[in-house]
Amino acid sequence: MEAEHLKRLEAKEADHIPAILDEFNTKNADLLVFDSFRTDNLWHELWLAIFGILDDQRLSHLHTQCLNTVRILTRDEFSLQTNYIEQEVNTLLKLARIEASSLKLPATPDELKQQEREEPQLEPSQAQSEVIAEALKCLCNLVYQSSDCRRQCLRQHCLDAILKRVASSMRHPCALEYYDMKLLFLLTALEPAARSRLQIDLNGLTYMTKWLDDKLGEESVGEEQLNIICELLKVMFNVTSAPDKSPNEYEIQSLHLTGVLRELLLRFGDLATDKDRAVVTHAINLLTNISGSCLTELTLRCSNAELESHKEKEQDNEKEKDTEAGARAKPRECCSQCFEKRNVRSLDVLLRYLRQSLAQQEAEASSHELLSPVLTVLVKCARSDRVMRHYLRQEILPPLRDVSQRPEVGQELRNHLCRFLTLPAMILRDLSADLLFVLCKENVGRMIKYTGYGNAAGLFAKRGILDCRRVEGTDYSSDSEDSDTEEYKQQQQGINPVLGCVEPRSKSHLDDISEEQKEYEAMQLVNLIEQLRQGGIVKPAMIDKDGRPQPLEHILQLQEELPQQQLDQKRKT
Repeated sequence: MEAEHLKRLEAKEADHIPAILDEFNTKNADLLVFDSFRTDNLWHELWLAIFGILDDQRLSHLHTQCLNTVRILTRDEFSLQTNYIEQEVNTLLKLARIEASSLKLPATPDELKQQEREEPQLEPSQAQSEVIAEALKCLCNLVYQSSDCRRQCLRQHCLDAILKRVASSMRHPCALEYYDMKLLFLLTALEPAARSRLQIDLNGLTYMTKWLDDKLGEESVGEEQLNIICELLKVMFNVTSAPDKSPNEYEIQSLHLTGVLRELLLRFGDLATDKDRAVVTHAINLLTNISGSCLTELTLRCSNAELESHKEKEQDNEKEKDTEAGARAKPRECCSQCFEKRNVRSLDVLLRYLRQSLAQQEAEASSHELLSPVLTVLVKCARSDRVMRHYLRQEILPPLRDVSQRPEVGQELRNHLCRFLTLPAMILRDLSADLLFVLCKENVGRMIKYTGYGNAAGLFAKRGILDCRRVEGTDYSSDSEDSDTEEYKQQQQGINPVLGCVEPRSKSHLDDISEEQKEYEAMQLVNLIEQLRQGGIVKPAMIDKDGRPQPLEHILQLQEELPQQQLDQKRKT
């Protein structure tokens, strides 16, 4: 910026200011490197000149342009750290109307409505809303760049003001709501104290849940509203990531929140657009912070389930009368996705999201970690509720029919999860193993049936059940048995339990050699394994009494323990 232009800004020459700022903002719209502004103290002088205009109410018609300039200058982290800007931050808080408020935020949304009726506030004009939105953009940059600015915002109780504006019945432009949420997200993400205050002192989760519910109640939700919902879900994720409230109080809030998230999944579960998918993604991330006991709210009892049950009893009592009119009427399904008298459509949305994520991950070779949130939610669902576990097992582990291929071969959900069991990515591997094991009711034999012992060996070793013993302490209902199909029963004898499929019969290379040659080759193999052991390349092991691998001192110990292992196996069978 030329020295003459800077002097005119400092002198507040209103006739020249619009042209000067328009030229500067257009030229530096994408500026990220500010080395040229640090010479001759240009950044600081321009900063003071702009805020001199912002502090002058007579020049309020220029405030939007000035805030655009401030937004550009706030990208320079070095200048923000080396200059004292506390007064300027207070000015921005005032322009954004989130400075310290004299009105205390009520404990509940209903009390806030009562307060608004007693002390009504004027709705900002369109020009004022634009100034507020631009000031919020500047504050977002400052909060991201400066820890001092974050602490100053908290001291000025800006959380209270934002939450009050969000929860008020007054309608605000979408841009203002979006940057309110963006600022709230940055504060809660970068300042642990902000999360605690928002959750405990301000009861923020209740307010935000109510606001989200109101958003979902609108008939049409445009792209701008979807962006606001995404930011809101991100803020709620931050707040619930480390709950500080008492367990009972937090569970009550979580039950209500889960019910609202269920409605969100049902509304955007078609995943028709990228924005719909983004909303569902953030909702799933938020569900990972919800305790398993609250996830039962994802499935509701079908609306006509009790009525249908009553009708069935009446039909049983009047069976003789019904025979004259024909066969007894079949009970109609009460909703499109009714499973054991529960609406499981939200679970279907989670599975559809998982399938799309798997297809995208394979097509774009994206990170496996993107799948971990939805798998975490599915594991929690399967553990927390019998009906949800039954439905997920029906979709992920349907009865086996074709066992000619290995479990990890194919494009079904079971195939994908079996492939993940041998991944080096520990988080995804463990989540996949937990999900499959829970769907198998932690039954080792059933897990081997669906995945093969080879794929599940890592899970068994981690849990100390390599010897296929029964898992102690499991609490699963015994009302469902593992029914085998006729196709599976016909091929069951030929299944290799290690591979999890029928192994083609092939001629053994040992058939054409003598017993002496077999013994010689066996000893050669023992010697080679012993050399590998001595070199520290491999560690032969046996299964100890705890079901975990125990390293051996010599490979021949395997032969010594073989009779005892065979005896133990006979006792188990």
